[in-house]
Amino acid sequence: MNERFVVIGAGTMGLGIAYVASTAGYQVELVEVDPERAETATVALGKLLDRAVERGKLSAEEAAAGRTRLVLRRDLAEVADGPDVIVEAVPERPDLKRSVLAAAAQRRPALLATNTSSIAIAELADAVPDPDRFIGLHFFNPVWAMALIEVVVGPATSQETTAAAVALAGRLGKDPVVVRDLPGFATSRLGVTLGLEAIRMVADGVAAPADIDKAMTLGYRHPVGPLELTDLVGLDVRLDIARTLQAAYGDRFAPPPLLESMVEQGRLGKKSGHGFYRWVDGVKQ
Repeated sequence: MNERFVVIGAGTMGLGIAYVASTAGYQVELVEVDPERAETATVALGKLLDRAVERGKLSAEEAAAGRTRLVLRRDLAEVADGPDVIVEAVPERPDLKRSVLAAAAQRRPALLATNTSSIAIAELADAVPDPDRFIGLHFFNPVWAMALIEVVVGPATSQETTAAAVALAGRLGKDPVVVRDLPGFATSRLGVTLGLEAIRMVADGVAAPADIDKAMTLGYRHPVGPLELTDLVGLDVRLDIARTLQAAYGDRFAPPPLLESMVEQGRLGKKSGHGFYRWVDGVKQ
């Protein structure tokens, strides 16, 4: 089996997508132009495979095979034409995504997807020559543990592309929901609403972050509270999504000043070690 799966961007989501693709049997090329992040990605992927063996999710042989199927690329130009799948997973900024997608389309993949969590597919499709083969694949963090994936169908996306994306989701071990191309789709629009209001509650002094989260996990049976989830997703990512939704739907999605100030201070959540909680070695304190 020599099916090729290209992931562009070795951030939190890109790493997770590359991991699940490799364990699903794809030959995975992870593209990351930043040398430091590329080096970190190699180590992180190795740790993910080791933990999967420790937890009995993979055998030692399966993990070793997964390692052999993962290749790091420092530039998209190193990727040969004609991969089966390309998924971009760069930061949630329309101009950046459009630029990356335009370059990715030149590699002529059978299926081209964006991992955006809020940007309209139609807005990004303008950057690619074959929008009928372009679709949204919104993975959830952590990718290896979350079963859900949103398959976001753009105005020009063909039925064949939608069917291929749904089949791909199944192969990756995901349970897909197919949604229309509206900003925020289904999950981000609802999830960000809850997260932004929780941040406003912290700013208003309603309760401490841990108590707000506890109220939602015990009272509403959420598996994790909205503020801890914001830390896991990344405060900078939540801010980008909020601004996208604000532009689409108005000031009900305006980011709270507290969120903006925390991002300015570099308090981005788990990845920076400090958000609404402190994180040490990836563990919430």
